[in-house]
Amino acid sequence: MNGGQVFSKVAALTRRLYSPKYLALTNIVSGGFFLALSDGIEQCNERYGFMKHHVQTQGPKKWNWKRTGRMFIMGLALGPFNHYWYIYLDKFLPGIKKKTIFKKVILDEVIASPFFLAAFFVGAGLLEGKTLPQCQTSLKEKFPYCYMVDWCFWPTAQVINFYLLPTKYRVLYVNSVTVIWDVFLSYMNHVYESKR
Repeated sequence: MNGGQVFSKVAALTRRLYSPKYLALTNIVSGGFFLALSDGIEQCNERYGFMKHHVQTQGPKKWNWKRTGRMFIMGLALGPFNHYWYIYLDKFLPGIKKKTIFKKVILDEVIASPFFLAAFFVGAGLLEGKTLPQCQTSLKEKFPYCYMVDWCFWPTAQVINFYLLPTKYRVLYVNSVTVIWDVFLSYMNHVYESKR
C-alpha cells in the first residue's frame, strides 16, 4: 500500500467517524482517550520530573493503570455533555461574528467550565473510592484555583474553536487542547492532593 492509498483510507475513515451517524460515539470515545493520554503524560512527569514542580518528588514506582483507567472513564462520562453542549451552543448562537463568538466564550466559561470542573473532581474522587463529602471538600479546595486558571487558558482556545471550526469538529479540537488542560487537572487531582 502506498502513501496515497493510506491517506485515502484515513480520510475515508475520518469522514465516516465524523458523519452524523457516528459523531456522538466518536466524540465520547475521543474524550476518554484524550483524558487517559493526559493522565499518562502527568504520570510520566511524576516519574521522571520533566517539570520543575516534580524534580524533588518521587513518582510512583510502577505505572498506575487503575488511575489511567479512571481518567478514561471520566472522559467517557463527560463526553455526552461535551458533544451536545457544542451542538446546542451553535444552534443557540449561530455564526462567527465577533459578538457571537464573545457570547459563546462567556457561556462556555460560565456554564460548561464550572460543570466540567465539578464533575471531574467529584467523579474522579468517587472512582477513587472517596465518599461524597470527601469529594465535596476536595472540590471546594481546588475549584477556585482551577477555575481561575481556566479563565486564563480556555477563552483564547475557544475563540479559535468558534471562529475556525465547524460544529462537528469542535469536540475533537477541545479534546486535543484538553490534553494540556487535563495534565493540569490530573496534577491537581493526584499530586497536589498528596503534597498537602
